Amino acid sequence: MGFQYKRRIDYSQYARDEITLIMKRIEEFNYLQDIDAILDKILEEARNLSHADAGSIFIVEDDHLRFGYVHNDTLFKKDQANEEIYVDFSVPIDEQSIVGYVALTGNTIVIDDAYNLPSGSPFTFNSEYDQKSGYKTRSILAVPLYTFHGSLVGVMQLINTKDNDGRVIAFRKKIQDLIPLIANNAAVAIDRGVMNREMILRMMKMAELRDPTETGAHVQRVGAYSAEIYHQWAIRYNIDKQEKNRHKDLIRLAAMLHDVGKVGIPDQILKKPGKLTDSEFAAMKWHTVYGGRLFMNQTSSLDKMSLQIALNHHEKWNGKGYPGKIRDMMAADIRLGPPKQKKEIPLSARIVALADVFDALVSRRVYKDAWSDQKALDAIKADAGNHFDPELVETFFQIFPVIKAIRNKYKE
Repeated sequence: MGFQYKRRIDYSQYARDEITLIMKRIEEFNYLQDIDAILDKILEEARNLSHADAGSIFIVEDDHLRFGYVHNDTLFKKDQANEEIYVDFSVPIDEQSIVGYVALTGNTIVIDDAYNLPSGSPFTFNSEYDQKSGYKTRSILAVPLYTFHGSLVGVMQLINTKDNDGRVIAFRKKIQDLIPLIANNAAVAIDRGVMNREMILRMMKMAELRDPTETGAHVQRVGAYSAEIYHQWAIRYNIDKQEKNRHKDLIRLAAMLHDVGKVGIPDQILKKPGKLTDSEFAAMKWHTVYGGRLFMNQTSSLDKMSLQIALNHHEKWNGKGYPGKIRDMMAADIRLGPPKQKKEIPLSARIVALADVFDALVSRRVYKDAWSDQKALDAIKADAGNHFDPELVETFFQIFPVIKAIRNKYKE
């Protein structure tokens, strides 16, 4: 058993209704905005079509492939929070690895037995992950991800296709021919997702010029924490899968913009190294209103959620937060209103409030050292029912291994 190279496919050999069905299944790509949600959906559809037990996607970054996402039905509980997706590593684009070779040559590689490659194969199979996890990789289908303009954005690797009895087999020819159809559409979605994430990070770089605490790493951590807290909460309430995926997609990006309104706060307040005076703190509260105003002219669901979060992420469960209920955000004589409390505060903002405070506690600031995990967790637990929605605090503790994996991936 060995491997094969596959090139361009003539889809005319397949029935039109089958191609149409596949296109409908991947239509969801177009509704997702963030790169992580897009990668998750791509792997889901590719594995459904190929009956693959596992899969991963790598994204092109200069002359390397950076790990992007992973599925594995054998090792991971389906639809549960998983720290493995936040592992951070890359491989060179060269002949040494399977995915590197696919990226280098543009060939699709089909391997029947990863542990029995023909002698003289230009690449090798790295069994380190199998040895560490106890998994056994056999059949592999590795596909380059090209946009319609011929730009390589990544490589998708599907692992261990199964027959109807659950036995691992070689990838059937029909699957080898159809997977590139998903790959072509996937590449376009990935390219868009990467650009969306970069656009938001650029926006936050402007905020960072004003407030040094608003770093790219910080906002990516808060976005990822928020997405995973929501994911676990949605599982508890049996939220429809499509709704869950779309909401998780939006909250990751919208959470990254939670403090964008700080661009409207004077430097002497934003950059003050010590504790703010009462009048300075009163001025600081207005960053929530300034942030909300940026999204008043709503053209998308992302705008709507971004407004909810920017405006409300400093409200508190016990009704002692800010800016409170405001009738007209754009009024010339606007005043901060009576605070919202409990479920008057949008779910997305309650989640980001928790994510943002935790990240601030465990991060070093000019006015404090980073807290230990235990000290931060004790503070979060003590504030359940006061600052934070107690149910979300419980959810946060349930996925803390994932929270730690996120923090390790997005370091300063």
